[in-house]
Amino acid sequence: MVLTERSAGRETSLRNPGMPLDLERVAQVDVNRSAVERRAATLAPRRTVKKEWQAAWLLRAITCLDLTTLAGDDTPGNVRRLCAKARTPLRQDMLEALGAESLGIHVGAVCVYHNLIAPAVEALRGTDIPVAAVSTGFPAGQNPFEQKLGEIRASVQAGAREIDIVISRAHVLTGNWQALYDEVRAFREACGDAHLKTILATHELATLRNVGMASWVCMMAGADFIKTSTGKEAVNATLPVGVVMTRAIREYYEETGYKVGFKPAGGIRAAKDALNWLILMREELCEEWTRPALFRLGASSLLSDIERQLSHFLTGHYAAAHHFPMP
Repeated sequence: MVLTERSAGRETSLRNPGMPLDLERVAQVDVNRSAVERRAATLAPRRTVKKEWQAAWLLRAITCLDLTTLAGDDTPGNVRRLCAKARTPLRQDMLEALGAESLGIHVGAVCVYHNLIAPAVEALRGTDIPVAAVSTGFPAGQNPFEQKLGEIRASVQAGAREIDIVISRAHVLTGNWQALYDEVRAFREACGDAHLKTILATHELATLRNVGMASWVCMMAGADFIKTSTGKEAVNATLPVGVVMTRAIREYYEETGYKVGFKPAGGIRAAKDALNWLILMREELCEEWTRPALFRLGASSLLSDIERQLSHFLTGHYAAAHHFPMP
């Protein structure tokens, strides 16, 4: 079953509305850790892209990038600079040399803390690049529940079109799936028209089966995306976790007809990492899940390495960092 709607002449997937919590379906989640790790280990050696195909996939990766700054010393000035980079991620001469000057390439979103939403929205005015805001006591998620809801509503009111929330890991670790469902459902309602990305903080969930079950509960609660990590954990996005989460997305789509997006985040710094994640999406889901409507890469420094690799493709050598505008 494929559910679609038409918007501005384009066919797009209907937003996941969620469903009642089905604890029997959640309990059916089963993960063979050895098989998952073996599958993840074979992705890069078995599937490589070279030359012009690699350049094309790296351009695709840029369009899926949530360009992120979540530092304690963030200022309106460096957010405006980040937004300028988001609007024009590659130099014009590189775009022309790649034959991509007419493609309108820009990043998928700019992700900031709540207090920097306003300068980001202003800097991106006139584009369709959304501002994403982290919320609900990011990264630990230990704030009072009503405060979390207030954070979401305030960020939406300030202009954020995407909200990256963190779940309460304790609900997963204690097996309180009803509490997790109710929490994410309330977050979804607080988001209104803004899209909800649920961060599972997978390294803190103890087992891959917990990751799979949490993915299902969050999708049942209406998550638009499920996301691996905050980027602040000791271990962030890993391919085995990606295998578990993308297979949960595939099964959810097969059973409900609704497409949920996926966002790995944290520790993704090299262009080859971006290619590995795109390969995972293409093989475990399909080509549609390699586009920004259903796939995002959460990163702050990844774009710089993609620029270096594209420069190498064009010139045969690696350019110095000062040849590229600062993100």
